[in-house]
Amino acid sequence: YYTEPLCTPARAAILTGRYPLRYGLHAGNVRPWARHGLPPDERTLAEALRDAGYATSIVGKWHLGYARQSLLPRSQGFDHQYGCYQGSIDYYEHTHGNFGGLDWHRDGVPLREKGYATDLIADEAIRQITNHDPDTPFFLYLAFTAAHGPYAAPEECAQGYDFISDAEHRAYAGVLTCLDRAVGRVVDALDQSALADNALLVFCADNGSGFDSTAPGADTRHGKGTMYEGALRVPAIVRWRGRLDGGRSVATPVHAVDWYPTLVRLAGGSLDQPRPVDGVDIWPAIARGEPLDRDCMLLSYDGTQGALRCGDWKLVSRTLGKMRTTELYDVAHDLSERSDVADAHAELVAELTRALDRFAAAAAEPLYERKPESFTPPAIWQPIEP
Repeated sequence: YYTEPLCTPARAAILTGRYPLRYGLHAGNVRPWARHGLPPDERTLAEALRDAGYATSIVGKWHLGYARQSLLPRSQGFDHQYGCYQGSIDYYEHTHGNFGGLDWHRDGVPLREKGYATDLIADEAIRQITNHDPDTPFFLYLAFTAAHGPYAAPEECAQGYDFISDAEHRAYAGVLTCLDRAVGRVVDALDQSALADNALLVFCADNGSGFDSTAPGADTRHGKGTMYEGALRVPAIVRWRGRLDGGRSVATPVHAVDWYPTLVRLAGGSLDQPRPVDGVDIWPAIARGEPLDRDCMLLSYDGTQGALRCGDWKLVSRTLGKMRTTELYDVAHDLSERSDVADAHAELVAELTRALDRFAAAAAEPLYERKPESFTPPAIWQPIEP
């Protein structure tokens, strides 16, 4: 399962079914001082499902813009919202992880409450699942802030990791433990609810670890922010009791943009929209192991570096000034990307480079804003423009 290498592009890909380069969110995260976000004229998964009769809710992290009311979740198809707008929060204070200022809201209203963020997010999800009227179909977009930094975990999650010498890694393990328990509580609540008999559950990560995974014996190379498997290749799990046989793996490569058309179709919604999706319906691959009608798949492109996968081959391209480097890996047999075989396959590299360049040529102007010298973090993160 492939995603984007950073939080904002990954969430945009899931919620639009379109590559972030189509609308300018490919060049990095929406930063705290940014006035931009997911363009309101992009159709979101929440809007498509609401059009199909679903109640919609987001619980947890948004990270797709906050500075204008039109950028917030309730203006982008969600009936209800609970959690944070930014990408990083203090797990206990619910303030921005780097700049301070309250970033905790319910339906657009700032909220001050005590508790560990992962537990609060799980509690809210459980309340909504338990109290929802089963006669109305329900879409819950549950986006935990874990396991994003700054890392902090209560003692009951942190204990047992004394064997990890690095303090940050040890704290990270505690955060993951709390996340695991929270997900378990949500799944248990779902299984005991009136929604259980026809609930499709999708679990996936937004990007690879912030820790560099390049080490002897590591499965993948590098991590968050790069074009290597350690950033782009993450876990994904699908469960639908009575409809899917458990315990299977899907070998066909799929991408975050594929959730949109897949879920909209399963929900009986329409994909008739002004801007065509990049994703494809992956349900045949998930449910029946059938191949997909897709030869090549853009993995990511951020303006200076990109990755493309065609069959077993993966191209990694990087441009710095006038200098361009390209690497080629057989990721089906070299998951850790240790053996660059570009020199032995010059014609294939040229072909894949042309394919990547076609995507790059179609990219919108990046929506990226440098931090202004006059930037002052607010006491409460909320829209400053209509």
